[in-house]
Amino acid sequence: MSSRALDREIARLAVPAFLALVAEPLFLLGDAAVVGHLGTRELAGLGLAGTVLTTVVGLCIFLAYGTTAGVARQLGAGHRRAALEQGIDGLWLAVAIGVPVTLGTSLLAGPLVTVFGASAGVEDAATEYLRIAGAGITPLLLVLASTGVLRGLQDTRTPLVVAVVGNAANLALNLTLVYGAGPAPRLELAGSALGSVLAQVGMAVALVAAVVRAARREGAPLRPHPAGIRAAGRAGVPLLVRTLTLRAALLVTTWAVVLAAGEASGADDAVPIATHQLAFTIWGFLAYVLDAIAIAAQAITGRHLGAGDVAATRAVTGRMVGWGIRSGIVTGLLLAASSPWLGALFTPDGAVRDALVPVLLVAALAQPAAGVVFVLDGVLIGAGDGRYLALAGLAVLGGYAPLVLLTSALGAGLTGVWAVFGALFMGGRLLTLVRRARSDAWLVTGAGA
Repeated sequence: MSSRALDREIARLAVPAFLALVAEPLFLLGDAAVVGHLGTRELAGLGLAGTVLTTVVGLCIFLAYGTTAGVARQLGAGHRRAALEQGIDGLWLAVAIGVPVTLGTSLLAGPLVTVFGASAGVEDAATEYLRIAGAGITPLLLVLASTGVLRGLQDTRTPLVVAVVGNAANLALNLTLVYGAGPAPRLELAGSALGSVLAQVGMAVALVAAVVRAARREGAPLRPHPAGIRAAGRAGVPLLVRTLTLRAALLVTTWAVVLAAGEASGADDAVPIATHQLAFTIWGFLAYVLDAIAIAAQAITGRHLGAGDVAATRAVTGRMVGWGIRSGIVTGLLLAASSPWLGALFTPDGAVRDALVPVLLVAALAQPAAGVVFVLDGVLIGAGDGRYLALAGLAVLGGYAPLVLLTSALGAGLTGVWAVFGALFMGGRLLTLVRRARSDAWLVTGAGA
């Protein structure tokens, strides 16, 4: 296949995935923009609650990634009905995980927030938000699983449509319920949480319906298949460990920021925590942009390896790495250029705006490396190389966590913490992924690999 043909294949999947992934983090960006005008403590509370939610849901990202890889392999081998049977098992696994996790997160909102050691006002705001927003966890897991099925089927357009409509609904519901409009009361921070939950339920219904229609066309059964659900769970364990290491790194980073803020300003820690929340929200937005190519990598890699085509897998991997580098350079330049003005979109607090600029400049420098990291991560996930990703993640976390906490203890401040995050965490991931991609150990072919 020519380079131009490879580019077309990547673009066919990556462009809709890019637009969908841009829409998804707008949930948090929209919430931050709406809540930020309520006050700095409310914004900081949203930051802590959002960290808990993204950690809980993010740990289950294997529902999307593992399903994409497995379904794509079956599709590449010509087994479309088996692909959809595997996808339906993934949906049932999402429900089995989601229900107890939803109940636990809502009931334990207070203790989960207290772990960060923030001031009382920030903790109260975070707990209020998390108790309500926790109800959206099961719908979010169904969104992950059904999106994974559709991506494995090489369909990234349906998730795009649902993401755009869901994001628009989320923003409208947030504005209505936070500030009140017509018969809707002014609920402030609680209204933001409730609006997000309602939008997430609607997205889950739409995506599950799309998978069910596809399964019925192929005659795939919709009932729970215990053996298939257990197999999906076992296959997801390495990806769970890999994701756990990533989320642990983000939690350790937030903890380091909270510790540094408390030492520097006593109880008045809202400004650095709120700044960190905005920086991570923007970082997450850019990460999802880069992840669009990784989504294409998962689907294409799984399909080619399922069909036994190693040469095509190598060729498309090289092209996608090139896309990742170019995308990282572009996003880095855009982030650096816009850093003086981004803060004004989210908060009227001048202190938060000023503190945000140097942090975003540090984040901009890490974008090219992040582009390669996301692409190779997607390639290895699509290849089913979860065991290596888990072990590499543990190694990188083991080196990063003590050093970022030491940086915080030495008084480096928010910008210093972010510099360590970019150099050590992202740099460590880059080294481990490039090393694996250059080997042949991950090039395992066959539908059931």
